[in-house]
Amino acid sequence: MNAETILTDWGSKLAEYFHQMFASYPTAPPRLMEAVKYSLMAGGKRLRPALVLESHRACSAGRDPNDAALAAAAAMELIHTFSLVHDDLPAMDDDDLRRGRPTNHKVFGEAAAILAGDAMVTMAFEVLARHCGDGLLIPLTRELAAASGPAGMIGGQVLDMDAEKKPANLDQLQRLHRMKTGALLTASCRMGAIAAGADARKLSALDRFGRHLGLAFQIVDDLLDQTATPQQLGKATNKDAAKGKITYPTLIGLEASQREAERNLSAALEGLGDFGAEADGLRTLAKFVVSRQV
Repeated sequence: MNAETILTDWGSKLAEYFHQMFASYPTAPPRLMEAVKYSLMAGGKRLRPALVLESHRACSAGRDPNDAALAAAAAMELIHTFSLVHDDLPAMDDDDLRRGRPTNHKVFGEAAAILAGDAMVTMAFEVLARHCGDGLLIPLTRELAAASGPAGMIGGQVLDMDAEKKPANLDQLQRLHRMKTGALLTASCRMGAIAAGADARKLSALDRFGRHLGLAFQIVDDLLDQTATPQQLGKATNKDAAKGKITYPTLIGLEASQREAERNLSAALEGLGDFGAEADGLRTLAKFVVSRQV
């Protein structure tokens, strides 16, 4: 099965899950929920929830996802989408285009976009609370909170903003990437494993896989920002260069950046060495991350 099929299949499963989730908020202000749906149902690769569900499959001998894995996948996508909505705001990246259409604040206004992002954060943890058993709720909540909080994605966004004032060196750039992008990708793998009841060895293997995959993903993002068109990516390109930010290509060049992405891909795949065919979905997604053109 190729990566596009994996992502499409899990994306369809997730869309069904979200439609049921929206039905559980009958008294919420319609305009707020419209703003949430606008970004959450806009498509995208759905890579993070796919990693949750494929990690669960790898650690459960290929079984279908349980309630906790589905909840973890939904919660992860809610957090990821919240981060995109807030990143696009004028106070941060000030973007007009996301996933090929106007950003949330361009359609609903800045205040509504902020509140829609806030709502998605609370919805993410409510999904976990509703659908995870007592033995899984605490570890899954801890993983998601740590990956998205001040030592994870949100902290990484602060480092990214600071880099506009003081350009980063390679060590600082790697730290930024591990926090802003890598933390959620690693947590996606870990949450799928936790939902499957994985032992410490499997959890450690997926942690290594996720860390290297997260760095490879961001390096490729840096490359695409310089080499792809806005039409291909569905968002503005060359943004980092315009703001004077340091990226992998500006630090070490395009060819060396591609080699570094490939090196991290190899390290990620090595992390799955003890898994058999049940982890083939993860292997396929990892190769897609490095070879993708969008």
